[in-house]
Amino acid sequence: MNVTVFGTGYVGLVQGAVLADVGHHVVCVDVDVDKVERLKNGDIPIYEPGLEPLVKENFAAGRLEFTTDAAEGVKHGQVQFIAVGTPPDEDGSADLKYVLAVAETIAQHMERDQVIINKSTVPVGTADKVRDKVDGVLEARGRKDLRFDVVSNPEFLKEGSAVSDCQRPDRIIIGTSSKQAEDVMRELYAPFSRQHDKMIVMDVRSAELTKYAANCMLATKISFMNEMANLAERLGADIEMVRQGIGSDPRIGYHFIYPGVGYGGSCFPKDVQALIRTANGIDFDAKVLKAVEARNEEQKTTLFQKIHKHYQGNLAGKTFAIWGLAFKPNTDDMREAPSRVLMESLWQAGAKVQAYDPEAMEEAQRIYGNRDDLTLCGTKEAALRGADALAIVTEWQSFRAPDFELIKQQLAAPVIFDGRNMFEPKRMAIKGFLYLSIGR
Repeated sequence: MNVTVFGTGYVGLVQGAVLADVGHHVVCVDVDVDKVERLKNGDIPIYEPGLEPLVKENFAAGRLEFTTDAAEGVKHGQVQFIAVGTPPDEDGSADLKYVLAVAETIAQHMERDQVIINKSTVPVGTADKVRDKVDGVLEARGRKDLRFDVVSNPEFLKEGSAVSDCQRPDRIIIGTSSKQAEDVMRELYAPFSRQHDKMIVMDVRSAELTKYAANCMLATKISFMNEMANLAERLGADIEMVRQGIGSDPRIGYHFIYPGVGYGGSCFPKDVQALIRTANGIDFDAKVLKAVEARNEEQKTTLFQKIHKHYQGNLAGKTFAIWGLAFKPNTDDMREAPSRVLMESLWQAGAKVQAYDPEAMEEAQRIYGNRDDLTLCGTKEAALRGADALAIVTEWQSFRAPDFELIKQQLAAPVIFDGRNMFEPKRMAIKGFLYLSIGR
């Protein structure tokens, strides 16, 4: 099929590359001229495992193209994906201006019947707004003879494993009441449903809510576990033992019950907030979601609180090594990352930071620029030199088996604040470390 994707961020670029890889002819449209040129030259602007070779291979084969020409994109596609950002508005609600701008663009240029697929994470009722926008433009053009369907097809990609998630989806949610649109979607996704039918078809509004409900459920599990960790710490229990005890119950499972320093990234914080605003808009008090958000915001301050308490508030002039800046492993994304809360709190207290992350160094440089109290180091070992203590914020695989003797030699004192519970407290005590972790 000929497929057009508007937007080349995480969702659009991954979806476009994976669809091209199974044989569809995909044109990705973006308004950013520099980004499009970079993509044509094989320069992928985001770090995502497996994405770069996938893009390069399908671009070289002619199945994947990049353009800034919206008219060309609309002309090409039998289906038009909207995969642009929905950033939080000032009140926390999802800003739909980019989604509606693409809808308007499609309507301005379409010359045949179209299936418009909303891939962006959008509030319930957005498909109606897209439909109204397209209707209005077609009417102004005098082309009410053109038929179109608006389909909700939310993505369920995890940053760090987005390519494999897209290639082997657990489920493919399709929101439509049109049999014709459903048939088109079944043809589009047929290569991904070979073993069994992964497509779940429902009405549009249910599909839109499914995306938010999924992310908010996962965020709830994280915040609940962090609340239990805070209780465990105060009650003399070990949250890691508790985690194993409850995770063995198949009704609960082990996914998303790891205690830590809170969730971040481009999805969970934004989606929880957006659903709270949606609830406010219909005069419903989303008590559980508000609690999830409040717990997470407080959890992000946990490491700083431990550091502040240990040094009795005397942080001015001290230097802290930080391992991990990305909000999770296998990405360079620092949006809403707990590391940012920790670093900014340390700076406010007069401390300096020596930081290392396997992928997010350029992103940290972009966010913070050059400052005297931040040194971005080329290796995790370099970040340790002369620091008063080490703080671990992201659980990268390369941090799991470090040279503890070297850590002791490089640090001014053998002190580790671990926001991801990567090591066993008893072993760390035997090795001679003061080791402060979460919920233990």
